[in-house]
Amino acid sequence: MELITILNRCHRFRGFVYHQARFSSDGKSIEVSVRPRKGSPAICSGCHRPASGYDQLPERRFEFIPFWGFLVFLLYSMRRVDCGRCGAVIVEEVPWGDGKRTLTKAYMLYLARWARRLSWKETAEAFRTSWDKVFDAVEHVVTFGLAHRTLAPIDALGVDEIQYSKGHKYLTLVYQIDPGMTRLLWIGRERTIESFQGFFTVIGDELASKIVFVCSDMWQPYLRVIREKCSQALHILDRFHIVAKMNLALDDVRAEESNRMRREGRVPILKKSRWLLLRREHNLKDAQRFRLRDLLRYNLRTVRAYLLKEAFQQLWDYNSPAWAGKFLDEWCRQTMRSRIEPMKKIARSLRVHRELILNYFRAQKLLSSGVVEGLNDKAKVTMRKAYGFRTFRVLELALYHSLAKLPEPETTHDFF
Repeated sequence: MELITILNRCHRFRGFVYHQARFSSDGKSIEVSVRPRKGSPAICSGCHRPASGYDQLPERRFEFIPFWGFLVFLLYSMRRVDCGRCGAVIVEEVPWGDGKRTLTKAYMLYLARWARRLSWKETAEAFRTSWDKVFDAVEHVVTFGLAHRTLAPIDALGVDEIQYSKGHKYLTLVYQIDPGMTRLLWIGRERTIESFQGFFTVIGDELASKIVFVCSDMWQPYLRVIREKCSQALHILDRFHIVAKMNLALDDVRAEESNRMRREGRVPILKKSRWLLLRREHNLKDAQRFRLRDLLRYNLRTVRAYLLKEAFQQLWDYNSPAWAGKFLDEWCRQTMRSRIEPMKKIARSLRVHRELILNYFRAQKLLSSGVVEGLNDKAKVTMRKAYGFRTFRVLELALYHSLAKLPEPETTHDFF
């Protein structure tokens, strides 16, 4: 079976024929010449309508999917048309190419699929191409996907931030976390009110008014925008961030008391105890449990803070919002009497956000930001796999490509 027969089977377009296939002069690549079918009009790339011919440009090379270790190029002399609708002389549109890109659409989709599995550098090395061409491929696929994706319906949103560079540079990531559909919807630069409002500008007021649940942490810009744009939604505070803030408070208490004991020349009881106190007891090894049991015998501020932190975990066992609220109020009352300032700061914050915390139970514990944390981990894996990104645009494309579940251009054949 000849190569042209194979191409006609898997990569055929009306109005064009494969004329001849040959090896290049160095024998390292295959060149396939393409010509327009007799009587087939050229299509204007401006209005996408047939137009009268004007002249013909020099031959262009379009890189196709490699075949058995050989690079493959489609050779075609582009025609220019004198388009009456556009009122200009314009280069024709060809179905296998995209503007001035040197890669065929099929090859860009092929590279983009591999770039989802490997790093972009590894993809370029595997297919003997350049990083810039892999970037072009991903950009083509992501641009197509964003233009053709369907946003509605969205019932549940999750919003969070991740650090993407040194110097406290953050991204605002908005996810759809509906049961059966989790995907990245939007990426905002920085974690400000303006950046988060950009998401609602994209989806519009009508779609925003139909959102039922929103999960977020206690970052004030997020809380403010959610109140303004999704006032009808049940706003659920992220339980994982609450626990994380409590762990930070406990660690502050431990560090301060450990330093004070060292300055006073006392026995360093708290030395190397950080992870004993921050991990849940069921995650500790036997030797660590024994040491924790010995540590809890001492009347230390750190021990009292640890017991408060562990007692708070009972909140998540409740099902009734009313009973959960009573437990939360009692825990905050006891903590405010503890005279441990970092823990008292947590209690004051929980009192301010009491209703948002109880929304977790009003939603019957069906939604939390656990899904968001999982998606954030995937985003961080994407960044680590590339050892960072040179520009925000590259990072944006990589995250959409990995997490947004975007539709892909249709092809006449699946090239794996």
